[in-house]
Amino acid sequence: MNIGFIGLGNMGAPMAANLAAAGHNVKGFDTAGVSVDGVETVDTAAAAVIDQDVVITMLPNGAILRAVAADIIPSMRPGACFVDCSTVDVDSARAVAEMAQDAGLLAVDAPVSGGIGGASAGTLTFMAGGSDAGFARAEPLFEIMGQKAVHCGESGAGQAAKICNNMILGVTMIATCEAFALADKLGLDRQKMFDVVSTSSGYSWTMNAYCPAPGVGPQSPADNGYKPGFAADLMLKDLRLSQQAAESADADTPMGALAQALYAQFVESENGAGMDFSAMLPRFEKRTRDA
Repeated sequence: MNIGFIGLGNMGAPMAANLAAAGHNVKGFDTAGVSVDGVETVDTAAAAVIDQDVVITMLPNGAILRAVAADIIPSMRPGACFVDCSTVDVDSARAVAEMAQDAGLLAVDAPVSGGIGGASAGTLTFMAGGSDAGFARAEPLFEIMGQKAVHCGESGAGQAAKICNNMILGVTMIATCEAFALADKLGLDRQKMFDVVSTSSGYSWTMNAYCPAPGVGPQSPADNGYKPGFAADLMLKDLRLSQQAAESADADTPMGALAQALYAQFVESENGAGMDFSAMLPRFEKRTRDA
């Protein structure tokens, strides 16, 4: 298959490399001018999409997605499939899908879960929105880049699923970090805490698979100085998207709103920028009830 890939950053580059390694012809473009094994890089986004069967984008935000879509859609051949794997607001996903459909293209919004490690290993989860035909076209590529793809519904449904998932993730990570900090102050050994919670009603992904306490549970960024697998900055972005969506839908999400406020404080005022989102644990370790 001939594939155009726009956005060869920390996530996009390994995804494009995996497609090329699987035997697909991949042309890529990134404003940073990076090179990726097996991918033919070109000088413009439009040059990456001409005569391609599928075009995949992995971009930072909705505004950039809209601008890139406006640039490349006129150069895409009718019947091609536009697959956006960025995490953006639902309105932008739906607007870009409408632009693509008006041009005679299939459109799929398919944000991912799994982080940089999942992108490299080809174990991402894709949450897809769009038509059955669009999903069918993209699914074989999802199988190369990931371990699971769920067709969540019409355009925008993939972004809705990602936003809801990551709101849960942000809230549960904060609760997990709070609990470890409390356990410390109560004199409870962290390993004993993990042994109990990981096999009882406190079980969660943030505890069992991504434990924020160094030396406890499976290897995680906590064991590497909290260098990011999933950066706190990105969690803040996703929580802001969740609250934007909640406001648009008139949904009451008090825990999501509080998680957004705490990550904003951590990233913007407490040197959390560039750290893993599980670095909330050392933050809580240093704090008392009043400060």
